[in-house]
Amino acid sequence: MPTMPRSPNRSLRLLRGVVGVLLGVCAVAAPVRAQDPAPERASGRRTAEAAHGRHFMVAAANPHAVDAAYRMLRRGGSAVDAAIAAQLVLTLVEPQSSGIGGGAFMLVHDARRNAPVAYDGRETAPAAATADRFLDADGKPLSLADAIAGGRAVGVPGVLALLGEAHRRHGRLRWATLFEPALALAEQGFAISPRLHALLAADRLFDQPRAQAYFFAAPGVPHPVGHVLRNPAYAATLRTLAAGGAGAFYRGELARDVVAAANAPPSRPGDLAESDLARYRVQVRAPVCAPYRGYRVCGMPPPSSGGVTLLQVLALLEPYPVGAFAPVSLWSVHFLSEAGRLAYADRGTYIADPDFVAVPSGLLDRGYLAARARLIATNASLGEAPPGLPPERGAARQVAWGAHDGPERPSTSHLSIVDRFGNAVAMTTSIESAFGSRRMTAGGYLLNNQLTDFSFVPVAAESPVANRVEGGKRPRSSMAPVIVYDRAGRVHLVAGSAGGSAIINHVAKTLIAILDWQLDVQQAVALPNFGSRNGPTELERDTPSAGLAPRLAALGHEVRIGDQTSGVHAILRTPRGWAGAADPRREGTARGG
Repeated sequence: MPTMPRSPNRSLRLLRGVVGVLLGVCAVAAPVRAQDPAPERASGRRTAEAAHGRHFMVAAANPHAVDAAYRMLRRGGSAVDAAIAAQLVLTLVEPQSSGIGGGAFMLVHDARRNAPVAYDGRETAPAAATADRFLDADGKPLSLADAIAGGRAVGVPGVLALLGEAHRRHGRLRWATLFEPALALAEQGFAISPRLHALLAADRLFDQPRAQAYFFAAPGVPHPVGHVLRNPAYAATLRTLAAGGAGAFYRGELARDVVAAANAPPSRPGDLAESDLARYRVQVRAPVCAPYRGYRVCGMPPPSSGGVTLLQVLALLEPYPVGAFAPVSLWSVHFLSEAGRLAYADRGTYIADPDFVAVPSGLLDRGYLAARARLIATNASLGEAPPGLPPERGAARQVAWGAHDGPERPSTSHLSIVDRFGNAVAMTTSIESAFGSRRMTAGGYLLNNQLTDFSFVPVAAESPVANRVEGGKRPRSSMAPVIVYDRAGRVHLVAGSAGGSAIINHVAKTLIAILDWQLDVQQAVALPNFGSRNGPTELERDTPSAGLAPRLAALGHEVRIGDQTSGVHAILRTPRGWAGAADPRREGTARGG
């Protein structure tokens, strides 16, 4: 079997010759496209039909949120209006995943400018935060469980600042109108879903009486599936925000409520101050964009690693005939995993809050990535890939890889929306771990634990870690909302996912399934998850990808089989308008009009 050249100085002609050989290898080693199993069978689960809409579409993680967004779109609202209504509902019905006590990244296609814009609503560390925040008395990193539950994990929430700024720039409906669906649900109640009940039953970190009283019928006994949960405290918060605007969250009674909940005992009280909330500002940033097979792919810039790392994965794969691989095959898993190793190696080393760290601009340099792509071999896995040396390296130094960068608990949420005016929104929103810090405010919502996305180890190899804790800093994220443009410059695909640091692999798989393998959007979302974060090659349990483990091991892959609860929600342009898809691993839906 041929080996890809490992020297970055080999000629492009040699590379193309080897790719030609590889095409021949793939024709033997993988089924040809006509013989591929149907995507429904390949996924190992029943694949629902995509939703269709001629004028607009929404795909999100909960039917109540989808209905709220749909109502705004029917009333002539923009995609941003619909996203705001959906997020306010998600705070209530999907409290394990996101909420106004957390942060978000929103990518907007502005039809008036015919260009994307990125809104950074990531949480910030309190001014009092220091680099040893998550070390114990002996200077050792805390366990993740010890770090999560408590006020010291809480960052200044950024969701409402983001929603307010996006509405100011892109909204069409009145701000107060967008609160109506969430306000009605908070007052009238909603039925606890099987997913919410199961996550509550599995959780052992709730210790705050207010949260216990809301979610549990008795200590350790969550309310049953179907129980109608009402939240008058959240309804009162919504009324305050509807009348006072997003700024009302960052001053006065609501700000004092956030500080009190974060800083209260019993577990690891925080050091958040009202001045931290008063200083918070959403950042409007330029998206990162790069070509892929004639398309233009745009994502979030740092402090999210999602956009840069996703674009690196695609660039690393572009020299290879990925479209010739079967969607769930040895070669598709091998190549996507190897590209993931190389991209995640750079992610762990260089990407952090750009207001604190000089992130190298050369991470997306085409020559640099072409050289990195030549490290991928067909006869062996790279194992753990080293970071590269991109042009303009900046000030970032080696990170303590793996200090705590494991799979996220079942949290984070993504929504994708297009409106009748040509605008689009890809928004990924999170409170980090399931149920965040487990701290509930008097205002009826949970606070995040996003500060545990910082590296717990501030120094590695005698150099400061790029993603170390610092006051006012935004922790690195893996959230990867993405908008793909077609050859005519039109919005072609809007997507994103939940799933912690594996989000990037989930989104990459979905884009490749649509752009390379020509699957429809629902088939692409349901396809088994797989990839590597520069550690084991991870295969989704109970799917055909898990059956590839022996063949991957023969190539030197360290294989790990487990649950990969992605939450991909995507919208694809079709000849009839739009097709929307919801990840069957969660309880989301899609709806168009």
